[in-house]
Amino acid sequence: MTESALLEVAWTDPVTGCRGYLVIDRLVRGVASGGLRMRRGCSLFEVRGLARGMTLKEGLNYDPDGRYIPLGGAKGGIDFDPHDERARDVVARYLHAMRPLIEQYWTMGEDLGLRQDVIDGVIAEIGLISPVQAVYPLLEDREEATARLADALRMEVGGLGLDELVGGLGVAQATLTGLEMLGLENETNRVVLQGFGAMGGATARFLADAGLRVVGVSDVRGVVANPDGLDVENLLRHRDRFGGIDRDNLKPGDELLPPEAWLDVPAEVLVPAAISYCVDADNQAKIGAKLIVEAANLPVTPDAEELLDARGIRVVPDFVANSATSSWWWWTLFGDVGADAEEAFGKVRTRMRALVTSMFEVATLDGLSLRAAALQLSEKNLEAIQARFGKGTNPPPK
Repeated sequence: MTESALLEVAWTDPVTGCRGYLVIDRLVRGVASGGLRMRRGCSLFEVRGLARGMTLKEGLNYDPDGRYIPLGGAKGGIDFDPHDERARDVVARYLHAMRPLIEQYWTMGEDLGLRQDVIDGVIAEIGLISPVQAVYPLLEDREEATARLADALRMEVGGLGLDELVGGLGVAQATLTGLEMLGLENETNRVVLQGFGAMGGATARFLADAGLRVVGVSDVRGVVANPDGLDVENLLRHRDRFGGIDRDNLKPGDELLPPEAWLDVPAEVLVPAAISYCVDADNQAKIGAKLIVEAANLPVTPDAEELLDARGIRVVPDFVANSATSSWWWWTLFGDVGADAEEAFGKVRTRMRALVTSMFEVATLDGLSLRAAALQLSEKNLEAIQARFGKGTNPPPK
């Protein structure tokens, strides 16, 4: 995919002077999907890459027989510290500025540094119906669809929300399938996760349930490690809403390490589940894992990925590994799955296993990296979508 984004918007907050961005990479049936993130240092380059990743992610999950037809890709980003007491007001001013695009083209939700309840609260305050209202004209029965999604979003399993769990399950299933394809499926595999928020925490739960040893987890303060395996459920019970782990409630044998040590903990699987660009051409040399699964968006730089691939370390790309979160939203809204945890889990497991298996098979057959193989699969689906619905439609005003 070489074409440029359809629309790029740069915004300056009139109060703090911070910058925000929105990139609509592509429209399908006049709509694009992608979350809003907030972090210090967020750039237009980053948001542009994330928007393209959303287009690819949507394309991967195209099922011509499904009710949900993948949307185009988009992403929003704000260069501001989400821990700052002014953060919510910044989000409110940003969303108010983007209101016309949210009304007609951009369906959005939480991403790094933001929680869905904050977005939903601001959306209501500025007089919008929903952060996904742009998709409403495509629904057969809007009232039934939104009630089904609301019911699903209220569900919890083991103290975690269903919306959080489906994303983690997708990453975990991508990991398990990847290990199987590499001939490494056994209970001696160790896992290190960078990040213990919504995605990292749920991923850790499912991997531990599958018998893998989670030997290291990092948050903004550092790394919690235990070579015998961490008590994941204990860590989940004692974390804050940003994924920070309470050091006063660790178990005997848990060790505290500095933040940069997450790459030093021996493991067969590495799951970056927090920030972008955390693995680069320099620090990749420290990695001894056999498999990296990108739960976060853009965690491995392109040059680092080339070096890792040359060393035989396989990288499951972000737009594959973390695609279940977005897809589950739309599967539920459009009625491909109901407001039922087991039904959702079954759909995620089946879809991710098939997707990752196909990616490995194409990579092996054509001598490609996993990313190149996934790109090939996504672009094939995007061509089918374009042939069925046309390119774009109703492009947003520039």
